[in-house]
Amino acid sequence: MSETVLVTRHATWTEITLNRPEKLNSFTDEMHLALRAALEEALASGQRAILLTGAGKGFCAGQDLGDRDPAKMGGPPNLGDTLNTYYNPLIRLITEADVPVVCAVNGVAAGAGANLAIACDLVVASDTSRFIQSFAKVGLVPDAGGSWHLTRLLGPARARALALTAEPLSAQQALEWGLIYRVVAHDQLMVEARALTASLSCGPTLGFAHTKKAIRLATSHSLEEQLALEAEYQKTCGESADYAEGVSSFLNKRAPEFTGR
Repeated sequence: MSETVLVTRHATWTEITLNRPEKLNSFTDEMHLALRAALEEALASGQRAILLTGAGKGFCAGQDLGDRDPAKMGGPPNLGDTLNTYYNPLIRLITEADVPVVCAVNGVAAGAGANLAIACDLVVASDTSRFIQSFAKVGLVPDAGGSWHLTRLLGPARARALALTAEPLSAQQALEWGLIYRVVAHDQLMVEARALTASLSCGPTLGFAHTKKAIRLATSHSLEEQLALEAEYQKTCGESADYAEGVSSFLNKRAPEFTGR
């Protein structure tokens, strides 16, 4: 595994840390491949939740522009190829994962780094962190799913404002706008994020997987389509061992022991 990504495996969940702190964890091709490999390994090995964070003072500053500098490349880079090769598969992997993905934002999250964070299921941010759609500063459009997630989470007016002005959004404002889940004191960030991830990893992860899919599809479905989808997913979950265990534990007034099956 590349040193640009650190992996800590726990009993039921995995913590993945972007590890280029001297560059605010900005993406290189190497770090992209290492992160994707770490996520795929965690999912393939049956881990039931994933925590993503960054080393040092920032979460992720997006693309390392030194790797995409036209002056050093003899011409303009093919940024569409960069997205299709690296960023888009990463965002799909996170959003389509069958387990909860928690993001602990420990500092600045800018450009694709901000959009990587909001692609995760639950974002817990330090009270000192900021989210910046910095694309306008270099003549680009929000990518890594940013135009999609921002519009659906915030609405077109706020999405346009953040994208066109590139103004920093504080963690507290991001919380009030509904962009993230929770803001905590900086020195408590990893304590809270790890506790949340561990708790989710002990939950009914089969039901979680279907819940993620249902919410993702709700933005494009009619009410009738969504009602039909809920019935389909509820049938599947109702036949699971987790449902039987949940009902049994509720009726017998004990803590459930879910297995994700």
